[in-house]
Formats: sequence, C-alpha cells, structure tokens
Amino acid sequence: MQRLCNTEDIPEREARGFDTDKGPILVTQRDGAFYAYLNNCPHLGTELEYQENQFLDMDREYIICSTHGALFQVEDGSCIFGPCQGDHLTAVEISVHSDGGIYLVE
Repeated sequence: MQRLCNTEDIPEREARGFDTDKGPILVTQRDGAFYAYLNNCPHLGTELEYQENQFLDMDREYIICSTHGALFQVEDGSCIFGPCQGDHLTAVEISVHSDGGIYLVE
C-alpha cells in the first residue's frame, strides 16, 4: 500500500491532491470520514482544481470542476450540477490506519 499522508494533513472540509500509481487523485474529509476520487472530470477529462489543492467550492460543500463549474457530492462523487449531471467522479479506495496514515489500497 502507498501511504498518501496523515489524517491531520487533510482538515475537515478541505482536500489535497496526490500523484499515485493510479494517476492523480484527491482526498477530502467530511464529518470525520475520508473520501478519494480520481482527479478527473467525467465531462472533459480535465483535472478538477484551478490551483493546487483547490478542489472545493467557496462554501466547501462540494467538489467543483474549475473548467466548467460542475458540482460533485463529497460522499459519493455524483454530479449534481453542470454538464455532467448524473455522472460520477471515479472513487479510489483508501484506508485509514491506526497509525494515523491514509493509504491508497492497491
């Protein structure tokens, strides 16, 4: 397993990007749970953030695509607004270990 970071590196309602063997991914935290997705918009195939680690909208409620403003739910990656409505971000399996590490499941 590839260690991505520690849990404290991703505060509540923030997100971080990582380059992995599976490609670029983002990890975000919501209500103490961590979620990971490929950093790839299902509409255009572009990376989501407009600046490094800027994956969330201004209210930090949704993952946003900087290219066309599509909004995705954090908990399941479903697009709720924009041209890819009904599509989903591709989930990536991660594991939070007792050592405080977040690991990419291979």
